[in-house]
Amino acid sequence: MSTLSKPSHIGRKISRIRELRDMKQEALAQALGTNQQAISALENSETIDDEKLKQIAKALGVNVEALKNFSEEAAINYFNNFYDNSNGTNFGTNNNCTFNPLDKLIEAYEENKKLYERLVQAEKDKVEFLEKVLKDK
Repeated sequence: MSTLSKPSHIGRKISRIRELRDMKQEALAQALGTNQQAISALENSETIDDEKLKQIAKALGVNVEALKNFSEEAAINYFNNFYDNSNGTNFGTNNNCTFNPLDKLIEAYEENKKLYERLVQAEKDKVEFLEKVLKDK
């Protein structure tokens, strides 16, 4: 069951993601250039403007959609969409996928299929050429 009592309470979502990232309010405050009291107030806010939300998402290493749509049940899916937080600070591990692995697998399969088709066509062309050369002799 979700620990979020109000699914639309953006401050609680920020708080939960921050906790899951093993980040203290002070660390988030430093990343945003503010203080711990401001973060506490932010986490008690039901709504936050989009520009501030972008800054928070970047500091947390997630995308804005992950913040807006966060739920405990979907946490694993959103964690696969984390951005690489390679700005020199280390608030946790930075080895999160920024792409859908299944999409990459399908792309590789399609590329292999096209390559195989080109290879088969090249072999057919080679056979046709050799048959023509032998026929002309």
